[in-house]
Amino acid sequence: MKQKGFTLMELMIAAAIVAILAAIAIPSYTAYVRRASRTDATKTLALDAQALERCYSQNFLYTGCAGATAGVPTPSEQGKYTVTISVPDPTPGAPAASYLIQAVPRTPAQQADAACQLFTLNTANKQFASDSTATANTQTCWGST
Repeated sequence: MKQKGFTLMELMIAAAIVAILAAIAIPSYTAYVRRASRTDATKTLALDAQALERCYSQNFLYTGCAGATAGVPTPSEQGKYTVTISVPDPTPGAPAASYLIQAVPRTPAQQADAACQLFTLNTANKQFASDSTATANTQTCWGST
């Protein structure tokens, strides 16, 4: 009589194939998710800059704008980054004419993204990013030239 089923050897080969595929797929997927999550930082910085520019067009000041509280960190839109808006105090008789917005990773998944540990955007719309060793990495992180 013929028996139906799998031998232990066949089962172990199948398990080994699944393990090899998982060893390749999981790190690739994790890296993809980290790269995709960088848009949380870039989008939040761009939206904050737009809000500051709208406020400036109405008040001719960056100080006092919503969100421009001196150095108070706030979470990004998806909560993956901590965003800080810096507006220098105006000199007497001169309005605040600049700002700097920074984003640093907040969640463990993004903190593990060594390639993009700091995002900045300034009044001149100058984008900058650096890796965990403070080396400029703007093109990789912002996805632009």
